[in-house]
Formats: sequence, C-alpha cells, structure tokens
Amino acid sequence: MIQCKRAYEAPAPDDGQRVLVDRLWPRNCRKDELNIHAWLKDVAPSSDLRKALKGGEMSFDQFRTAYRQELGAQPQHWWKLVDVARNGNLTLVYAARSITENNAVVLAEWLEDEVDKQAEMSSPACYLHEFPGH
Repeated sequence: MIQCKRAYEAPAPDDGQRVLVDRLWPRNCRKDELNIHAWLKDVAPSSDLRKALKGGEMSFDQFRTAYRQELGAQPQHWWKLVDVARNGNLTLVYAARSITENNAVVLAEWLEDEVDKQAEMSSPACYLHEFPGH
C-alpha cells in the first residue's frame, strides 16, 4: 500500500517505510521528529518544475504531465520504491500545503501504476507512451 503524508503529521505504526520525496527539507522539521527511512531528493520534481507550479506558471495537470515525464526518464531514482510498495507499506512524506495537489500524489500514482505493470508483465515496462511524439 502506498500513502502520502505531510511531513508535519505524526508518524503512525502502519506507515511502513517512510520516504521524504521533496528536494528541500521541510521547514521547521527536526530530523529526529520526521522519522524517515530515506530522503530521496532525486525522485522529487526538478527545481524548475517545482518553482513553476508554486509560482502559478502551470496548472497542476500540466505539472502532473511534466513530472511524469521526468519520472519516466529517470527510473533509477524510483525503482527501489516499487519493490518497497509491492512488499509492504510505503509512505511518501512531503511538505506541500495541499494534500491533493503535490508531487507525492503524482509519485504515488506513478508507483501504483508500476506495481500493477509488474504484476501483469514479466518483462521491463516500456515508457514510450509517456513521451508523445516519439
């Protein structure tokens, strides 16, 4: 199971592996309070993409599409998370204010799709559909 939690929420026993998926450390969070197993900065959206969403230069749907393209181009950053999710609980920790429009939600959708693909297939997934025009 994959779930998303704000960094400011208290950890729970059923969180399983807790992974911070933001490029920046959450404000006013001490490392010992966050209780994470890993901080995967490289799985977070690029700084340009994050700034464009935060600055209102793109809609969340545009952000989702662009971030999914970044994920498709860099499977080495998220591949281990698929195994964690397939074998137990995975909690993606993020700092954004919105609980519905943030990078962790997009990443959770992506990882759930990957878990489903692996259950259906025995060969590696093809990401060509993530890059229209190729």
